[in-house]
Amino acid sequence: MLKAGIIGLPNVGKSTLFNALVENAKAQAANFPFCTIEPNKGIVSVPDQRLQELGNLSCSQNIIPTKIEFVDIAGLVKGASKGEGLGNKFLSNIREVDAIVHVVRCFEDSDVIHVSGKVDPLDDIEIINLELNLADLSQLQKRRERIKKQVRTSKEAAKEDTLLEKIEEELEKGLSVRSISLNEEENLIIKQLGFLTAKPIIYATNLNENDLAEGNDFSSTVQSFASNENTECIKISAQVESELIELEPEDKKDYLIGLGVEEGGLSSLIRSTYKLLGLKTYFTTGEKETKAWTIKDGMTAPQAAGVIHTDFEKGFIRAQTISYQNLIDSGSIANAKTKGLLRSEGKEYIVNEGDVMEFLFNV
Repeated sequence: MLKAGIIGLPNVGKSTLFNALVENAKAQAANFPFCTIEPNKGIVSVPDQRLQELGNLSCSQNIIPTKIEFVDIAGLVKGASKGEGLGNKFLSNIREVDAIVHVVRCFEDSDVIHVSGKVDPLDDIEIINLELNLADLSQLQKRRERIKKQVRTSKEAAKEDTLLEKIEEELEKGLSVRSISLNEEENLIIKQLGFLTAKPIIYATNLNENDLAEGNDFSSTVQSFASNENTECIKISAQVESELIELEPEDKKDYLIGLGVEEGGLSSLIRSTYKLLGLKTYFTTGEKETKAWTIKDGMTAPQAAGVIHTDFEKGFIRAQTISYQNLIDSGSIANAKTKGLLRSEGKEYIVNEGDVMEFLFNV
């Protein structure tokens, strides 16, 4: 299951956002630093209107969305890499996630304390990124010290040390590991170290509801920063999300339209996370159930089948495939087959976003 860690300075709205995103979440949200100590975890269904439409078409008994786990990690502060604010504990929580959602405060409110005494998104980002950078440097230097004696006698150790030296030089310049061009072999070598700055990151600018549609000067600076980093940036309002959770689906839609936005923060966040991680969704559908499956971009049909069960990949023969839109337009699998829209794809087929698939395999 995809796991995203929500991080940021204390009092930027992390736990408020977490509570809103995660149904029945128990994260405490309060106006003082280190309100969150142990990471709160919650699993949410990935919203996808296509799933319901496919379920209706197939008269499915069950509709099963794919899931994503959000982890609300305690607020980091300057000096976290040296243990400030229980920083080492919090940094270890970040190592366990697939992607980082960095919540950045982009609203003014005299009633909500800011740990730095003023709202300055770029300064907040710099504090967090520096601590992640320093934590990686420390991790890297400890590893180089451990393999120091092996370098003279082991080609593998020598290769690793050369790579780590290259990364160390970049980290000392203040750069992140994800900004360094590494090949597949090099990525495998460093995977065990779990570098924090190697993780994909999304900047979530937390705005008040009046600024949600157009943003403000604060969020614009974060957007520019994210563009230069070649990463994702979304506008979100933790307060709006907390209000949406109380509304019925139609009322939610009307409320968002009134604010001038097309979708809620959960949809925006998941869409950006999928884009950042290079993920796609395909579907299986029938009378028993309609289900969404998450795969990596570029996966072949056998690999996609393996997400359901490893036996499906091992014994793969072919996949009956049709695009979601073609199936909906046809009204049924039978009609789609008559129109010649249902295809038989083999082992080399690269699965597309929104494919509806049925796998044939040997047991």
